[in-house]
Amino acid sequence: MTNKPLNDTIHRVTERVIANSRDSRAAYLELMEREGDRQVNRGSLSCSNLAHAFAGAEEDQAAIMAARGPNLGVVTAYNDMLSAHQPYYRYPERMKIWAREVGATVQVAGGTPAMCDGVTQGEAGMELSLFSRDTIALSTTIALSHAMYDGVALLGICDKIVPGLLMGALRFGHLPAIFVPSGPMGTGISNKEKQRVRQLYAEGKASREELLTSEMGSYHSPGTCTFYGTANSNQMMMEMMGLHVPGAAFVPPGAKLRQELSRAATHRLAAIGKRGEDFRPLSRVVDEKAIINAAIGLLATGGSTNHAIHIPAMARAAGIRFDWTDLAELSSAVPLVARVYPNGSGDVNHFHEAGGMGYVIGTLLDEGLAHADITTVWDGGFESYSREPGMDGDALTWRDPGPSGDTEMLRPASGPFQSDGGMRLVQGNLGRACFKSSAVERERWTVEAPCRIFEDQPSVNEAFRKGELDKDVVVVVRFQGPRANGMPELHKLTPALGVLQDRGYKVALVTDGRMSGASGKVPAAIHCTPEALGGGPLAKLHDGDIVRVCAATGELSTPSDLDSREQSPAPDPEIGMGRELFAMFRAGADGAEQGASPMLAMAGL
Repeated sequence: MTNKPLNDTIHRVTERVIANSRDSRAAYLELMEREGDRQVNRGSLSCSNLAHAFAGAEEDQAAIMAARGPNLGVVTAYNDMLSAHQPYYRYPERMKIWAREVGATVQVAGGTPAMCDGVTQGEAGMELSLFSRDTIALSTTIALSHAMYDGVALLGICDKIVPGLLMGALRFGHLPAIFVPSGPMGTGISNKEKQRVRQLYAEGKASREELLTSEMGSYHSPGTCTFYGTANSNQMMMEMMGLHVPGAAFVPPGAKLRQELSRAATHRLAAIGKRGEDFRPLSRVVDEKAIINAAIGLLATGGSTNHAIHIPAMARAAGIRFDWTDLAELSSAVPLVARVYPNGSGDVNHFHEAGGMGYVIGTLLDEGLAHADITTVWDGGFESYSREPGMDGDALTWRDPGPSGDTEMLRPASGPFQSDGGMRLVQGNLGRACFKSSAVERERWTVEAPCRIFEDQPSVNEAFRKGELDKDVVVVVRFQGPRANGMPELHKLTPALGVLQDRGYKVALVTDGRMSGASGKVPAAIHCTPEALGGGPLAKLHDGDIVRVCAATGELSTPSDLDSREQSPAPDPEIGMGRELFAMFRAGADGAEQGASPMLAMAGL
């Protein structure tokens, strides 16, 4: 493969990230070096320590006791309420068998919580969602604290789970680590039909039974939800960072190919430990270029806006500084090569069938739009990820994906859907926010209208039902930031705002809360920072103030004189559903642009 030289903008942003991270990255790598040198060897543990560690290992007990080969720790986010994680039930026992094939052993190091944003959407539990990421990172740290492991298999897929697993594992970056996905469920009803019924329900023209039937036609079996939201964006990023077996992201559960990819991951993890000849610790795999590649993949595929928060947090865990200026500048250079629902008509299964991640990585490398020289967990480097996996009889193979199988879904970087990545920074006297322009028609990129102020989702939907929003309006939903209430997703706003837009009104959303990868067609300035609580300018807006949101010029502003106004008081935090137990997380959280992580902020990272 002959690739063009690296794009100048990507080179410039990478060099800036490296320079901004110099001291923090050096401190991180020094810590990992020390941890690797002083890490307790299993053979030096006391007899009592060891007896506890392998008392339950059954047939692997003798091998672990004799330290015959690498002992691999599994950190699993299994539960069978998340459809994406239900297939993980059998993974550890299979991985034990596959490990024995190469003289290794496997123990489940620990489990992490794994909540479903789809279940908690619009409910009280959503206020725990973002902080579940830090809880998962802490759980991963506890799981790996036993000093028994030579490598880490990370079993997780969904929204906060992959970022949390990676953030925790990076603090044990002296060990190699591989993510092992389980794949998406089969395609259900068409996304257009699902969206149609949701909007009918929002208008009172469809019953709850009709809506539930439609939703069950979409979410119907084990596997990841098939729209291109945060969960599937996670899988894309793990490929872009070289943390999967190549092509593992979107192979469905239950397929022979899926099993063989998981087997290959187990074998490979055993091969890249410190005892072998191909040592690849996680701290060296996740570097500045890998983080840049993750951001490039997000932009090129129109991925989840949640990663404007997660990428900075994951980077910080590795001593790397990455912010929205970096993301926006990369977006100016990275073309949009994929349109997957909600940015297109087909889902991730159609995306995979059309060429998937192998095609995306190949076309980005062809045009010099990704770092080809990153260290990956797989032998052969990042170009190995431009191929797609398959089976030749019982053997796992990889092949060139060839041209796009559907040019309405996948196009080459030389002839993309649009010339930029569609993730824009808007800023002004109302703060800094993210605008996902790839999901919004260009004629809607600018909205200037009187604002209507709300402090929760139900109030917006009640005003919609009363007809109070039937006009050109900028809906401002404030006190939704990490320190106020944990920064819940505001996904329940999308149907109502979409109806208003379809009625011909100019509508936009401005919020210090989150919108997910399922964010739809309504222009939205989201993750606004500084948040309203504690001094953010959204707390000084009044009903009727003119607000301008413009993705074309990067503007988020009001002509009103905010300096002369007092802050509106924040509502008291809600209690119940355990939200009161997360008060310390809210108090310790930093801004969305820094990753909104109380764990990293309080650790001084």
